[in-house]
Amino acid sequence: MNPTTEVRERAEVEAQRDVSIRVSLLLTINGTLHDLDIPPWTTLLDLLRERLDLIGTKKGCDHGQCGACTVLIDGRRVNSCMTLAVMHDGREVTTIEGLGRDGALHPLQQAFIDHDAFQCGYCTPGQICSAVGLIDEGRAATREQVRELMSGNVCRCGAYPYITDAVMEVLAREGGTP
Repeated sequence: MNPTTEVRERAEVEAQRDVSIRVSLLLTINGTLHDLDIPPWTTLLDLLRERLDLIGTKKGCDHGQCGACTVLIDGRRVNSCMTLAVMHDGREVTTIEGLGRDGALHPLQQAFIDHDAFQCGYCTPGQICSAVGLIDEGRAATREQVRELMSGNVCRCGAYPYITDAVMEVLAREGGTP
C-alpha cells in the first residue's frame, strides 16, 4: 500500500471515531445546573446558543475580537467564543438572560435603557455582561478607566459615550467614586 494512501485511510478512520467522542460536564448556567454530554471541541458560545437555546449571547467575530459573546464565568468576564465548554466543568456561567432577578432588570440593563446605550443592540448583551464584571472587579472609578476596561467590547454603532454613562451611573449607585 502507498504510504500516502495509508496515512489518508488512517486519518479517515480517526475522523470517524472523533464524531463519537463525548465529554460529560456539569455547568451551572444562570442558576440552573446542567448535566451535559458534548463533543470536547464545543465552544462555550456554541453550547449556550445551539444546545441550550440561550441566544442572548451573540456570535460576532468568533475570534475574540469584538466582545459580543462576553459572559461571566464565576463572575469574571470571558469571551465565550474563545473557550471550550469542557474547560469550565463545575463552574458558574451567567449570560445576559441570567442577570435580572425576580422579573426585574439588572441595574445595568435598566441604565442601558435609560441612557439609550445601544443602537442596533447586537453588542448590548456582551457590553452589559462585561460592565457587570467590570463593576465587580472594582478597578474602575473614572470614565477613562471604564472606557479602557471596556475596550474589548466593540460597538459598531458608536454608542460608547452612552455606554460609559450607563456604567458610570451604576458605579455611582453602588458606591463607586465617579
